[in-house]
Amino acid sequence: MDIGIPKEARPREHRVALAPSGVRTLVQQGHRVWVESDAGLDAGHPNSAYESAGASIAYSREEVLERAGLVATVYAPLARDYEHLEKDQVVLGFWALPATRPEDFKALLARGVTAVGIEAIEDAAGRAPVRTSMSEIAGSLAVTLGSSLMLNEYGGKGILLGGVAGVPPAHFVILGAGVLGRAAARAAIGLGAQVTLLDRSVQHLRDVGREIRGGYTTMLATRPNIEMALSFADLVLGAVAVSGQRAPVIVTREMLQKMKPRTVVMDLSIDMGGCFETSRPTTLASPTYEVDGILHMCVPNLPSVAARTATKAFTNATLPYLQTIAEQGIEGALREHPDLARGILIYRGRCANEDLARSFGVECHPVPVEG
Repeated sequence: MDIGIPKEARPREHRVALAPSGVRTLVQQGHRVWVESDAGLDAGHPNSAYESAGASIAYSREEVLERAGLVATVYAPLARDYEHLEKDQVVLGFWALPATRPEDFKALLARGVTAVGIEAIEDAAGRAPVRTSMSEIAGSLAVTLGSSLMLNEYGGKGILLGGVAGVPPAHFVILGAGVLGRAAARAAIGLGAQVTLLDRSVQHLRDVGREIRGGYTTMLATRPNIEMALSFADLVLGAVAVSGQRAPVIVTREMLQKMKPRTVVMDLSIDMGGCFETSRPTTLASPTYEVDGILHMCVPNLPSVAARTATKAFTNATLPYLQTIAEQGIEGALREHPDLARGILIYRGRCANEDLARSFGVECHPVPVEG
């Protein structure tokens, strides 16, 4: 099968969907891989590395999209790319279709492709390999960047995350005890911070106890508890997510009044709309803004800034699916990987996701999965 790896088109996206090691694996299995020129450059993988792995370098985005029966991306093609997608093509990537325009969604359906939202691939136990790998990276980065933002030079109140002898550490409040929140908690505890995690799920809070040994407090994410935690926080991380839906807003502007001046809030739910009422997307070139004396950082797509690590982790998570689709087609891959069905948003030009069908007023056709 011809497999296409286009260069990412979103601003400040430095990752690439497949590292040269993944390309080599697919080529050794007899597939032809087309990589758009310089697609991996920001992640430390020049064209020569892909050519050494056996890939063919394409010098236009259109060539990659039109040649491939299987397209692997980090973020799915943009609406302007849809005219280059082919009938029965399989396209894997972060689609974020709930936020797309109705006319673009209908244009995508008309192309007859199968769109796989890799963030939604998960098994019956809720294990999501791609989402997990990116969330782990984002959680670690949140602590690295957040600890810097608390310093005076970056607008913070001049607090060291882990404190020093005789001076208490910062209070780090994490809203959401999923993979991202737990990864941030581990990193912050390792640096000596006082960590409090809140979640609406008691089970998620129990999971924290199984993964992390001491150094934290957990609370149920009721409004009174959230307000109390915000009142003593020095750094707040929003890590709230509902699979396939917009992130719920759990911190209102009114609640900011309960926070200490120059507290830093980082909303990493911003990719799905944000969990703070006052959140709006920022970039690392201009990462922060202030609302009512509270410093906000809402950079989407944070793993991109560690592009080499993130690309390798992304490759590890997606390669088994790419191998099976390339070998057996999408139907065979569904038999081999039943968890793949949860990620299929559009199947051969027909909406296969109930939430999307409801949002866009189209009929839902569930993916046919054979036992």
